[in-house]
Amino acid sequence: MLERLSRRDFVTSLSAASVPVVFGGSLHAAQTPSIGFATGCRVGEMTPSSARVWVRLTSAADRAPGNGQFEQASRKKPDTLPAPPDAEVDLLQGACPPANGRVRVRYSSHDAPQTWKSTEWVPVSTESDGIHHFDLQDLTPGREYNYIVEGAAAGDDPPTPVVELRGIFQTAPTTNPETSPVTFCVMTCQGYHDRGHPDGHPVYPAMHDQNPNFAVLTGDLVYYDNDPPTAVTPRLARYHWERMFSLPRLREFNRHFGAYWLKDDHDTLKNDSWPGTKAGQLTFETGQDLFRQQSPWGDGPSYRTFRWGPHLQLWFTDGRDFRSPNNRKDGPEKTIWGAEQKAWFQKTVKESTADWKVLVSPTPLVGPDRPKKNDNHANEGFHYEGDELRAWLKANVPDNFFVICGDRHWQYHSVHPQSGLHEFSAGPASDEHAGGTPGEDKTWHRFHRVKGGFLSVSITPGSKVPPITFRHHDVAGQVVYEFSPPAA
Repeated sequence: MLERLSRRDFVTSLSAASVPVVFGGSLHAAQTPSIGFATGCRVGEMTPSSARVWVRLTSAADRAPGNGQFEQASRKKPDTLPAPPDAEVDLLQGACPPANGRVRVRYSSHDAPQTWKSTEWVPVSTESDGIHHFDLQDLTPGREYNYIVEGAAAGDDPPTPVVELRGIFQTAPTTNPETSPVTFCVMTCQGYHDRGHPDGHPVYPAMHDQNPNFAVLTGDLVYYDNDPPTAVTPRLARYHWERMFSLPRLREFNRHFGAYWLKDDHDTLKNDSWPGTKAGQLTFETGQDLFRQQSPWGDGPSYRTFRWGPHLQLWFTDGRDFRSPNNRKDGPEKTIWGAEQKAWFQKTVKESTADWKVLVSPTPLVGPDRPKKNDNHANEGFHYEGDELRAWLKANVPDNFFVICGDRHWQYHSVHPQSGLHEFSAGPASDEHAGGTPGEDKTWHRFHRVKGGFLSVSITPGSKVPPITFRHHDVAGQVVYEFSPPAA
């Protein structure tokens, strides 16, 4: 039985890399398996009683050092560099090829370490990219859970030796009024060549220091089209995930905190893409499947809502799966959300009894955005549906509803002049990735900053309607702007 460790000690009791472990015997050098968890582990879709654990078995414990290709490549003109054949991808920096074998998860509530449970061993293969999603059920609400992902080569029974990696996550609390404070962080837009540090983007250790209950990753988590080599095959697309999420800072954050994952254009296919488009051999539909495979998403619709205690409800919308072509003439039939998602959103928002309602959208609903953009509800190309949604929100939830968006490479807090809807842009994951703003407009903006960083949101119980606070942070975690609305 494992002894109880502190939250930080538990996840650091093994090195950041997966290590060989043998239960019931010693490990000799000859037994060291050529497998590992080079791309880490991830937890998502946390509810009061469930969570999804993402596990990927790799053919080595660490990312490939690389052969010099694309390591200093500019993201300005990625299509000028020929993509390597699939057979050579495993030689590139950050490659983490999958392995055949089997995996399982052991887990226990942090305050009840004597109650360890285990899933069954499940086979994984290179055909599934070494990935399996474990759905943990019957969890206790509002608890920290320690977990250990374990992997072994195929064949031996019982499996030995075993590699393992430790992590921790929190389940959502119930709507019982006796709740603790909640803080979550929101980040977006992380370019590999713009990461600013060899180990990964600076926002990850900065968010880690906030000790959030969870995080929200709003999309553009890889750039298939802007970060060389351009993803024109499924193998190259998977390589983008391997290279990004094997970075030490990303691995560390994702095994310490659960997160809700959203997708956008660059991590589905290419800039401003919609269903039916393609890039080389990579189709939009394959990109949709790959995002579900590479993230700890559930099996249901890409849009969903989660309650986090009595005071907060979150909505995560999808801006790619149901969208009309961007170049279609604007009007009642042109949509980003689609009729089904829009009806679900309006129904669940009206039914919500949460004190504070927060929509996290991969793209802006308010803006303002650049005049030449035509991809989101802040642009002329989708203005009809944007006006429709903003007017509905003004009529139905005027005081306690807020929008957080990704996609934009600058930070802002804006208020729509007609509807009064507030929107906060999280900003990109590094200063190197910042830019593109149309400029500050004081008619809209209460805050505007062309730098990288992230957003944190906190609710501190203590009154009937506890205050909510939105904070923009720079890449090092320093607060650069803060807003607390009056209680509705």
